[in-house]
Amino acid sequence: MNNTNKIALAVAMFCAAGSTLAQEINPSWYIQPSVVGMKPDADFGVNDRDWGGGLKFGKAVNQNFDVQFGATHVRAEDGSARYRQTVVGADALLMLSRSAVRPFVLFGAGVERDKVENSIRRVSKNSPYLTAGIGVQASLTPQLSLQADLRSVRGFLRHEDLYGFSRSNNKYLTIGLNYAFNPPPVAAAPVMAPAPVMEAAPAPAPAPVAPPPARFEKVTLSTTELFAFNSAALNMPQPKLDEIAAALQADTSITDVDITGYADRLGSDKYNLKLSQRRADAVREYLVGKGVDGSRLKAYGKGEANPVVTCTEKNRAALIKCLEPNRRVEVEQITIEKRVQ
Repeated sequence: MNNTNKIALAVAMFCAAGSTLAQEINPSWYIQPSVVGMKPDADFGVNDRDWGGGLKFGKAVNQNFDVQFGATHVRAEDGSARYRQTVVGADALLMLSRSAVRPFVLFGAGVERDKVENSIRRVSKNSPYLTAGIGVQASLTPQLSLQADLRSVRGFLRHEDLYGFSRSNNKYLTIGLNYAFNPPPVAAAPVMAPAPVMEAAPAPAPAPVAPPPARFEKVTLSTTELFAFNSAALNMPQPKLDEIAAALQADTSITDVDITGYADRLGSDKYNLKLSQRRADAVREYLVGKGVDGSRLKAYGKGEANPVVTCTEKNRAALIKCLEPNRRVEVEQITIEKRVQ
């Protein structure tokens, strides 16, 4: 039985073993150090199997696909003949399961560098390659999994006159460990309905009343809760913005959320317009960083437009204090006011 058939049989066995251990995907990026065994194409002048290593970064894109990016270096020697290959590229993994044991089919592309040293030729050039193969991932812990795959790396040599041939086909067996930078999200425990209370003579049920429409509570933050003086960098932590992010995640039907920044009339119109836009962008980026889909959020800076109050104080400190309500960021029905210039 050749290696390809052995891997295919192992994939089928792993799939059957893990079919009852389904789990949610972990959206975190992961890193994969690996050991790589290579059977080189005999046209490179060597015919002995040898080893190398690799490092990749990957991520589960959705329920069906992982993507992985990285590099691998392998070497082989046969007497005085030496061969080295380095590949840098990207792979797409079509996941056949998302259980604890996950078989997959992979395909990818990138650039390879083939270095040949023997009595006939010495050459080291870059060429494109395509790769395809099969493999399996097996969960060891919530953040650690084993990955093994068998693939063919087909090079399209751009210097046929130097190598003596135009196509190559190396075989790779890769065994690596995937370590996720973050643990998988914890599913919320289901809320159990209380047991019904039996009554001797239950009263007739009242007519159903439509629930009130969902709305946001108005939130007001002081300058120290949002930004430092003359800065668009948010202070940390931001518990109020965390509550807003949680509300938007809880109700995904809320879309086209406008985040609008305003400034007071102090300073130039151009400066105030840019500052209000930067602060509106900062609030939007914070909410996106908390998991809110960015396509639901739009940020606008309107400078000193739409003032809430009009002030005529002569003393500058008193004027700044009076104009405080005009310096704000509005998130749809949520208004966040900030005491900043």
